[in-house]
Amino acid sequence: MLTVALAALRTRWTTLIGTFVALALGVGLIATMGLGLASTFDTPVREPQRFAASRVVVMGHDTLTVPVRRGASTAQVSQRLAHPHPVDSELLSDLRKLGPVTLAGRQATGSGGPDAVGVDAPVADVRRVVGDRAQVLTGDDRRRADPATEQDAEALLTVNALLGTAAGITAFVSVFVVASTFAFAVALRRREFGLLRTAGATPGQLRRLLLTEAAVVGTLASAAGCALGLWGAPRLAQLLVDGGAAPSWFTIRPVAWPLHAAFWTGPAVALAGVWAASRRAGRTGPAEALREADVDTGLLPPVRRLLGFALLAGAAFLMTKSLVTDPSGLLKRKTYTTQPMVLITAAALLAPLLVRPLTRLLRLPGATGMLVRANTAASLRRTAAVAAPVLITVALAGSVLGSAMTVSQSKAAEAREHTRADLVVTGEDLRGLAARPVPGATLSASASTAVFVREEGTALIRSQARAVDDAKSLAAVERLPVVAGDLRDLDDRSIVVNEEWEQHTVGATVRVWLGDGRPVSLRIAAVLAVGTGNNGAYVTAANAPTAPVDRIDVRLAPGADRTAVTAALRGTGGTVRSTDQWLAATHPRTSPQTRLGLIVVLGIALVYTALALANTLLMAGSVRSAELNALRLAGATRPQMLGVVAGETLFAVGLGAVLGMAVTAVNLAGLGAALATLSAPVTVTVQWPVVGATAGACAVVAVAAAMAPRAVRHG
Repeated sequence: MLTVALAALRTRWTTLIGTFVALALGVGLIATMGLGLASTFDTPVREPQRFAASRVVVMGHDTLTVPVRRGASTAQVSQRLAHPHPVDSELLSDLRKLGPVTLAGRQATGSGGPDAVGVDAPVADVRRVVGDRAQVLTGDDRRRADPATEQDAEALLTVNALLGTAAGITAFVSVFVVASTFAFAVALRRREFGLLRTAGATPGQLRRLLLTEAAVVGTLASAAGCALGLWGAPRLAQLLVDGGAAPSWFTIRPVAWPLHAAFWTGPAVALAGVWAASRRAGRTGPAEALREADVDTGLLPPVRRLLGFALLAGAAFLMTKSLVTDPSGLLKRKTYTTQPMVLITAAALLAPLLVRPLTRLLRLPGATGMLVRANTAASLRRTAAVAAPVLITVALAGSVLGSAMTVSQSKAAEAREHTRADLVVTGEDLRGLAARPVPGATLSASASTAVFVREEGTALIRSQARAVDDAKSLAAVERLPVVAGDLRDLDDRSIVVNEEWEQHTVGATVRVWLGDGRPVSLRIAAVLAVGTGNNGAYVTAANAPTAPVDRIDVRLAPGADRTAVTAALRGTGGTVRSTDQWLAATHPRTSPQTRLGLIVVLGIALVYTALALANTLLMAGSVRSAELNALRLAGATRPQMLGVVAGETLFAVGLGAVLGMAVTAVNLAGLGAALATLSAPVTVTVQWPVVGATAGACAVVAVAAAMAPRAVRHG
């Protein structure tokens, strides 16, 4: 069987070259993303910088550790404090008695003390003096006192999320396109299979022949793909560094498991793509196979139909469940990037079932239009094979980009709705802004902080919060979405939460840990709607004494001199901007990192779609000689024949684009429903230029590939 399969590959290499390239590219992309992802799991090993000359580093506590339930036992869970503890003056005095103390690169905390100091003294003596008042770091652990350590960890987390999402979509697109390409290539060989059956080949021999061909092509393509991945991974890392999505030190590490995973994905996808088609080819009798070679019938097997409807039901269930139980989850990038793939897959699997009804709804003028419509309806496999990759690409472009823009614009609209301020003062200085009363204006000074709450005894949740100096000023300057209680009731013994909290009943007491780790019990004064996720908790400044004021919202009194107020606010030490200017600066549509990630994802999808379209149409064109010759004998001119071929191709691409936009509409409708459920502004946005450009690129590639065989044969 291997000899027969190799002989078939030698004679049919022109029809399989596209499948080989698609599979090699898919394996290469998976290897590239895997190598990049593996390189984000650990921060680079660096020598201590800030206290490189000190034997010991004493650093204030910077984490909160709380016991939580894990089944029948308990576990310790840690979160980084919003306001790490300083090395206080008493401890600093005790350390100076042991030896020289270094305040290298001194970083003052809100209480005025340094966050860490270097000590040249025996480690045992330092530990004895420090006790549990601070942390004692030695050796490589001294790097924890370097600001770059935390920045490195955050940067790697960002790159990890970006590459993880890109890897998921890459695997989805490549697996689906490669499997569909294999299935279509097998479907085009029905006449060959009929002849083999007539010659005495058994169904089992046909299946083994196809599976052997797939295994050989898959293995060779995987080897080429792994080489491509090794070449592409460093270039991907450089692209991320140049685009600002990764830190300057980010490089690809020599890790083996991504290459193993990518290599074995190739044969697995090839075998999976050809398995169902091989079983169908094996069950077909000789005469039936020859008869079916002209018109597509029964092209949606029961298994594919069942899987398509199951995924359709699954997509509906996931969206309904999210809307009912966790609508805010639909606003997260990982969710709105990956969840639409379930619906996209369902639509792509059911595409042959949807093509014929859509074809019947359209009427094209003239004899050429009649032929285009008739051929499209008769050649459903070819039409569906062209429409499916277009559907995937258009749906991804519309759903992913549309969701990202919808969420960003909703956040900006929500911020605009929630403020009555005319001016906003912001500052970056660690010492904070100096808030002073200004005649003719109401000022609400606040600081960024956090609170921690243990929910259901099993998780320690960090909630972003703002510490305000006066609740009445906050209520006058802000227009927060209060659903229960009153903002003006906020005092030093209370807290404002949102509906996402486990306990959100006004008057109830909730136990929290403040930004510096202190445990307190606070009464709930008011409850806010969840919104887009920016409606965090509010406490008073007394519950965040070390948090520097970083924002002052200003509302002008009627008749106040705006210029005079602005001049007075410059004395706070911050940047004074109008509310519109502040919103434009702090609520951009999408961050550069997000844009780069989306470009990478959509670029991969578009490249694969172009490859799939070219491969499908080149394969289809190679078996249409009899059909086109019949048209020629019926009196069709060469321009008319080319018009029919181009018309069929554009018709199929248009059907895929229509189905892709339908999927996009469903996904964005679900996102809009989630925003409405969360009482957030609904600003559903479709990126028409990107969607149109994507569909146009698909049309150009498809028509060029469809016309190439005809131009060569009849030129």
